[in-house]
Amino acid sequence: MTAAMTPSAWNNGGAGVSIYWSIAETALGSMLLAATDKGICRLSFDENESTLKRHFPNATLLDKGGSISALIDGAAFAVQHPRQMPELPLDVGGTDFQMSVWQALLQIPAGETRNYAEIAAAVGKPDAVRAAGTANGANPVSVLIPCHRVIRSDGGLGGYAYGLERKRRLLAWESGQGGLFLV
Repeated sequence: MTAAMTPSAWNNGGAGVSIYWSIAETALGSMLLAATDKGICRLSFDENESTLKRHFPNATLLDKGGSISALIDGAAFAVQHPRQMPELPLDVGGTDFQMSVWQALLQIPAGETRNYAEIAAAVGKPDAVRAAGTANGANPVSVLIPCHRVIRSDGGLGGYAYGLERKRRLLAWESGQGGLFLV
């Protein structure tokens, strides 16, 4: 993963950036995918254009277009086949700490989990467990950066921006304990 959107564009709500977006139905429900010319900048569930405007208030939002259909197909495939995750370009931005946490998340194999303390230790900040949790929750591209693979130290699921039932389903799907699931 590399951040393609310049930090100033992220800091300025996407000023000067065109973002193509669309909504597609997946095995996890309604998925919003948004992308710049450089890659996917948002993948979420149960969101719409107004949510996207809140994240990128200064960007030019364009319904569909660009190469977004190939990205949607790749993301939908990733949802249903996490062990065969395709290489998709990402255009995300965050603090250095967030980016290091997201890199650590990408290292967790499908079917496995880590706890927040393990993620904090993996990025060289073992005392930053809460900050690792916050960075995990700030992930703008659900599933593609697998924040759902992080659980609490006591084995509890913790939270998930798109609902614990989706998190349960993703984890069951990835571990081979769940068949095809429908929302």
